[in-house]
Amino acid sequence: MNEIEGRRPLKTRDWRIFQRFAAWLAQTAVTPNMISASSIGFAVVAGLALAGTSVAQSSGILAGLYFLAAVCMQLRLIANLLDGMVAVEGGKRSPVGALYNEVPDRVSDAVILIGAGYSLASRPELGLMAAVVAVFVAYVRAIGSSVGAGGVFAGPMAKPQRMALMTLGSVLCCLVSLSSAGLSGRWQSHIMGTVLGLIIVGGAITAFRRLRIISETLHIALRSDSASGSQTSAVKDPEEE
Repeated sequence: MNEIEGRRPLKTRDWRIFQRFAAWLAQTAVTPNMISASSIGFAVVAGLALAGTSVAQSSGILAGLYFLAAVCMQLRLIANLLDGMVAVEGGKRSPVGALYNEVPDRVSDAVILIGAGYSLASRPELGLMAAVVAVFVAYVRAIGSSVGAGGVFAGPMAKPQRMALMTLGSVLCCLVSLSSAGLSGRWQSHIMGTVLGLIIVGGAITAFRRLRIISETLHIALRSDSASGSQTSAVKDPEEE
């Protein structure tokens, strides 16, 4: 499997604004690995902002932290998009590009989801569970690649969906933080708890779906190899006679 075949299918890769930005970055000294590493920085800021909501003393600061987290989550995704575009379309591939593509993603997911668990009136165990599930989902995809089934990016709770939910949850928490009951955390608790719960359940479903797809792909490959072997034997037999 080559680098292009193993890429996550993204419609945003066709957006002209990102194509132009990636083309510009490819002409600079910025490398895809630098862009990949920057995604961790955005994720750390998002995670700290979420955790910081638990000690915010005013509704304005509380709303600002949730909004900052939402923005940084999207910047993290943009960095994830641009690193591949600069590497492939920009012709700046690196021998260790695959490592920089995978490791920052795992760290970023964990930092954001654990941070959400420690946000205002939230539950740390939900954040930890969501982080474990997110890493396992990515691990299943890696298994598919390692056994020859290719990169399986099936959802319903892959990285883009996880971050979309987290961003939506953060924006909603930002809005309710500006209300009279914002500092109580009552609504934020329900919103973030629901988001993390959906990520956990959706992630489990995603892992199961990916494992099933990998299994089916391997069975099809085995039957195809067996059929090819039988045809080869049938062709050789008359010659041997």
